[in-house]
Amino acid sequence: MERVPALDEPLKKSLGPATAKVMAEALDLHTVGDLLHHYPRRYAERGELTTLSDLPLDEHVTVVAQVADARVLTFNGSKGRGQRLEVTITDGSGRLQLVFFGKGVHKPHKDLLPGTRAMFAGKVSLFNRRLQLAHPSYELLRGDREEAVDVWAGALIPIYPATTKLESWKIAKAVDAVLPSVVDAADPLPDALREGRGLAELPDALRMIHRPRTKADIAAARDRLKWDEAFVLQVALARRRHADTQLPAVPRKPAPDGILDAFDAKLPFTLTEGQQKVSAEIFDDLATDHPMHRLLQGEVGSGKTMVALRAMLAVVDSGGQAAMLAPTEVLAQQHHRSVTEMMGELAEGGMLGGADRATKVVLLTGSMGAAARRHALLDLVTGEAGIVIGTHALIEDKVGFHDLGLVVVDEQHRFGVEQRDALRGKGKQPPHLLVMTATPIPRTVAMTVFGDLETSVLDQLPAGRSPIASHVVPAADKPHFLARAWERVREEVENGHQAYVVCPRIGDEEDRKKKPGASAEDEAEKRPPLAVLDVAEKLRTGPLTGLRIAVLHGRMHPDDKDDVMRRFAAGDLDVLVATTVIEVGVNVPNATAMVIMDADRFGVSQLHQLRGRVGRGSAPGLCLLVTEMPEASPARQRLGAVASTLDGFELSRIDLEQRREGDVLGQAQSGVRSSLRVLTVIDDEEVIAAAREEATALVLADPDLTAHPGLRTALDALLDKDREEYLEKG
Repeated sequence: MERVPALDEPLKKSLGPATAKVMAEALDLHTVGDLLHHYPRRYAERGELTTLSDLPLDEHVTVVAQVADARVLTFNGSKGRGQRLEVTITDGSGRLQLVFFGKGVHKPHKDLLPGTRAMFAGKVSLFNRRLQLAHPSYELLRGDREEAVDVWAGALIPIYPATTKLESWKIAKAVDAVLPSVVDAADPLPDALREGRGLAELPDALRMIHRPRTKADIAAARDRLKWDEAFVLQVALARRRHADTQLPAVPRKPAPDGILDAFDAKLPFTLTEGQQKVSAEIFDDLATDHPMHRLLQGEVGSGKTMVALRAMLAVVDSGGQAAMLAPTEVLAQQHHRSVTEMMGELAEGGMLGGADRATKVVLLTGSMGAAARRHALLDLVTGEAGIVIGTHALIEDKVGFHDLGLVVVDEQHRFGVEQRDALRGKGKQPPHLLVMTATPIPRTVAMTVFGDLETSVLDQLPAGRSPIASHVVPAADKPHFLARAWERVREEVENGHQAYVVCPRIGDEEDRKKKPGASAEDEAEKRPPLAVLDVAEKLRTGPLTGLRIAVLHGRMHPDDKDDVMRRFAAGDLDVLVATTVIEVGVNVPNATAMVIMDADRFGVSQLHQLRGRVGRGSAPGLCLLVTEMPEASPARQRLGAVASTLDGFELSRIDLEQRREGDVLGQAQSGVRSSLRVLTVIDDEEVIAAAREEATALVLADPDLTAHPGLRTALDALLDKDREEYLEKG
């Protein structure tokens, strides 16, 4: 008898080249293992119908439903040259229209008689404000012939994530063809772990997830397969942590009576308990002879910059240099200004009036003049400058350091791994790395939950910071709420404060033209996001007339941007109408109000970041989230969640639930290309934590996994070359 293919057998051997080609192109499935790990999205029960009432627009769906009625309509004259078949299907929760055109009407007209039950697959579109599937594929579940079409074993019908080229039932048939091969599957879980936790064997789990007889089968299969994902991933991360501890790094201990002590002595306030605790954790890491790899998670305004600056000064004390990487020029300039202000004469190394223990703090951005840039590069390569703050310009080949000891990355989610890696590569030995974020985006939360980074948390606000009240302003439902929002801005200005108005777009792009015949409602749904230039003009001539209004956006000349920010910070402007260039780091304590237009167009993390620009002084902050989305929409629920909490951790969980983890080991930041199939970071934290303990112990005992060939195979499948490199770079 021919040997059954193992999980790494190419699909073309099992299914033939034509099917294998479609599998590879449509779903990125190449081996038997890939296909068997393409799990059903859900299961339909015979006699039970799936929900038509909440189908997602523009997505490919598979539904099980019953034909309610079918009729052929003729158009293009009475000779019947054009025909359209309209079929209405129902599932008890709602009705959905299917449409077939032209020559394609004959077969479905014969097959889809009222009462017929079938699976239908297609892309959901909108026609005349009603959902429909145009030319869907279908597979009858009960024909009107004597024999029922019954190609699925058991009572539960698996519905697979499918595409236009590959319907769910074709995937099911392909799975049937390769399912016998699971007898050869190498098990990634060590026997002791599997038996100790009462988990099913891998062949049984794969059979139960694809061809369950009962719902208990599905639950048992998912429990086992969750462990596979959590454990294999944890082993990958544990091996990386283990490898990190083997890398050499220069220990950086602050010299007694050095620049750090001098800085602390001149601080006009006491550090919060949280800042002291986190600083101690960082100093302990910096003192070791392997690279620190730490995430500093701090609420907006919790004083992360102060903690980072003290870490940089400790490295300067030890004879090294520190680099801070900021995502935008506005933020780099802001950091440079606030660091030099906080340090005073300690930032004037080599200058007249500089302190004895001072160093230089240089700025390096892409828009600097040639002379200033040459000067900054010289200060870095000679070691004159102990601290450099810059944008991507820091990463360029020309930039060299005398002795780079610490890299601080601000707003980690704005930088690719390659960019961080390029900067870390400028040290003679791997420098220590401190990553800062105010609201973890899903991938960062996922990495943190998976325990890849050592994590420090700043959850106290420094003394003098004020609470921020947030409210949703439903502009379409209640226009008078928007009018009141502008009144509130006026009141803040009259009380001596300032305000931001944030828009998603600049406004000098060419607007989309109105389609002929489109209804007003269609236009509202499809209108471009509100723009800075338009909104600023309307405010100047309308509700905020007489106030000093300026605009700020990314396409302005850097000098103009800097000029506007300086004028706003100095109180020479009342209202700043801006894009998200103000999202991070901009610090104007007198700004107390923010109105975010089309707030539904921003992500949860972005809204939280933006809101953090107000309430930075002693007066309370106000954030108004303006939207035209209807009350029941997911967008409004998301805005409601942002308005209801100021807790960045809580918001990152909401974000994660909505967007999924992204590919935890790869570069995709959204949830579409997730390496997780049954494991979810939010719901399975306990499994992840337990898997981390098991993985850490196993890697400590056997770093090369010599005693675990099945685990090595699973790791190789998880870590293709790109992901391996990605993990290496961190």
